[in-house]
Amino acid sequence: MTAPTAGQATTGVPVRFLPMGESAWLVETDDIDAVLALDAALAPLADAGDGVWAEVDDLVPAARTLLVVARRTTNLADLATQIRAAATRADRSGPAQTAGDVEIPVRYDGPDLAEVAERTGLSPAEVVAAHTGTPWRVGFGGFAPGFAYLVGGDPRLEVARRSEPRTKVPVGAVGLAGEFSGIYPRESPGGWQLIGSTDVVLWDADRDPPALLAPGTTVRFIEAGS
Repeated sequence: MTAPTAGQATTGVPVRFLPMGESAWLVETDDIDAVLALDAALAPLADAGDGVWAEVDDLVPAARTLLVVARRTTNLADLATQIRAAATRADRSGPAQTAGDVEIPVRYDGPDLAEVAERTGLSPAEVVAAHTGTPWRVGFGGFAPGFAYLVGGDPRLEVARRSEPRTKVPVGAVGLAGEFSGIYPRESPGGWQLIGSTDVVLWDADRDPPALLAPGTTVRFIEAGS
């Protein structure tokens, strides 16, 4: 299998192709905004299922890539051509694809709240106001079942991960890392800056779907008790 020639679309979002096995493309682009724009352009095609899109089973966004999973019978060269054509039409400045709204009540009692305030030049109250004041959206999932990387928040909250990760982060911990916010769906090691906690269940195998936060979901944090 030969990958298409690398290059960038003249309009829309730039795309580069890497083969993933015999039935998928890993489509690279510049950043999460480009990934979300590309996902929004491809999802209606996959849902309609016309032509080669009838053999596309899944779209999996990540920070700078979109995995397009097809079947072994798929003509991947034709699929790449269709993806590239859709990429030229993708509008990263347009409204983000939405999968509904979810409100998350948070107790802003995290052990790193004061450090985040110091790093950002905000007061702890201003950190809380910034975290709750701007809607976030689910860019992609990963790390653990139910974990969602949230993007699009207040840019003042961008902070580096901890230099020494914790060996145990409790379930429901709300954190910041780089441009992302997220909620730990279970106890696990982790290096995010913890600013709060929530009782909301992110993953429930008996729920349909099990994950509360799907890509495209708008997440609004609310200070618990306010």
